[in-house]
Amino acid sequence: MGGKYRITGNRYPRMRRPRRRGRLVVLATAAVVALGVAGWGTLQLVDVFTGGESEASAAGGKDCAPRTKASPSPRAQPLPEPRTITVNVLNATTRSGLAKKTADELKKRGFKIGDVGNATKEYDKKVKGPGVLLGPAAALDTTLPVLGTQLPGAERRTEAARKGATVDLVIGDGFKDLAKKPDADRALTRLIKPEPAPTTKKSC
Repeated sequence: MGGKYRITGNRYPRMRRPRRRGRLVVLATAAVVALGVAGWGTLQLVDVFTGGESEASAAGGKDCAPRTKASPSPRAQPLPEPRTITVNVLNATTRSGLAKKTADELKKRGFKIGDVGNATKEYDKKVKGPGVLLGPAAALDTTLPVLGTQLPGAERRTEAARKGATVDLVIGDGFKDLAKKPDADRALTRLIKPEPAPTTKKSC
């Protein structure tokens, strides 16, 4: 034979495969693995940023977002109605006739009227604001707030030694008039029936 290889004896020359094909197979396999890892990582990132919303939807579309539900604000004890409150109207100013005029208006609004006249020496000509509401200690969170709806700017005070349930409205130098009846009625309604306080609950 006149080729490149000459056969002698009973052995044949070993033909080696080109190494380039093997490298291509390795590179292709590595590329497939890299693409698979990248795809899996992308899915994980999407799941992290969406908060697993797709899983929640597949599980039945449960919405676990907090929901706000209104519930009544608790009150230690019910407030008294104006018809159960007796008010002494006392004038601590130099203007005459204020006590009677104020007492008449309070009576029209449902309050009971007790004494009407001048303030005691302790308060006479010493009240600079619109007025002072006085009562026993128990009246601070009951009777005085109800009376306060009629004169919003009045100061509230209690006397520990005071007996009974009667309260005083002492008219001061800053007094102009009682609150307008519609405004006082709205304030009284909000006081007796406060708006419910929102509470947050989860739906699942």
